[in-house]
Amino acid sequence: MNNTNGKIDIRSLSLSTLQEHFIRMDEKSFRAKQVYEWLWKKSCFSFNEMSNISKELRTKLDDNFVINNVKINSSQVSADKTIKNSFILHDNHLIEGVLIPTPGRMTACVSSQVGCSLTCKFCATGYMERKRNLNPDEIYDQVVLIDKQARENYGQPLSNIVYMGMGEPLLNYANMMKSIDRITSEDGLNMAAKRITVSTAGIAKMIKKLGDDDVKFNLALSLHAANDEKRNTIMPINEQNSLKALAEALKYYYAKTKNPVTYEYIIFDGVNDNIQDAMELAKFCKHLPCKVNIIEYNPIAFASYINAGEDKVEAFAAYLTKQGINTHLRRSRGKDIDAACGQLAIKEKDKLAEV
Repeated sequence: MNNTNGKIDIRSLSLSTLQEHFIRMDEKSFRAKQVYEWLWKKSCFSFNEMSNISKELRTKLDDNFVINNVKINSSQVSADKTIKNSFILHDNHLIEGVLIPTPGRMTACVSSQVGCSLTCKFCATGYMERKRNLNPDEIYDQVVLIDKQARENYGQPLSNIVYMGMGEPLLNYANMMKSIDRITSEDGLNMAAKRITVSTAGIAKMIKKLGDDDVKFNLALSLHAANDEKRNTIMPINEQNSLKALAEALKYYYAKTKNPVTYEYIIFDGVNDNIQDAMELAKFCKHLPCKVNIIEYNPIAFASYINAGEDKVEAFAAYLTKQGINTHLRRSRGKDIDAACGQLAIKEKDKLAEV
């Protein structure tokens, strides 16, 4: 990928392609490996910081290549210590990512697209336009920056990553997969794949592709109704990816990977909160080993949905548990700074703060 100034985005190159560039520049190919290590293992954002590279080569790199690194535009800290970040990209688009500290765990919630092309009615990002997909390095950079934040603010490294920020990861499949490769590789951040969860609104053919690719990370499906009519209303993507199609794809995925699936279920007041809904969900859960995360809803200005009452939520969860389904109630974090699930949206509308 070339920039308008003619320089090549160095992190868009594989190691072998970078080595070819080095040979054309009359440089030893092992130098490319050193630079590659600086870029991915040491998360270096500047050629000048590559201390075991000669000054002459650093100048050559600066003349021919660019590192389009992500920067923090602004950060907000919640009362519960959650940190929401607005990140600025090289082309001045903004995305959001969140550090979620909980006892025994530091989780980064990262974005995969600028905006989102899906129109889930309860989600703030769904009311935004999708501008473009994120590159693998832009997803990777969010992890690097949030990890640094975790260490500096709470004295702990990241333990988990969730692809639950802005965008639909399976509609940016190749770049999402490349970012996970860089995050999990020994010559990258060397994080365990089992510590990563990719959340999808449900694209059946791409769920099958995850199975074909025998992925090692975790898969979560944003479900919210196990009834096509209701799910069509809440999540219009269901009209092209019915529950039957999703069940088929998930069974295929499980047969290939043996990875259980997590279903995310927000209980909306008067929408999907009665025992009939719980019965339908329990039936859907019988397709393959799974667990259900019941998530507290975080109201947004664009939508009229509200969270179901505590008694209904507890009755819903109790029914699932009685059916032998592994069920967890998840309390939202970062609500006071619009950092909770479904609340990520760029309020600046790409009008940048001073950086």
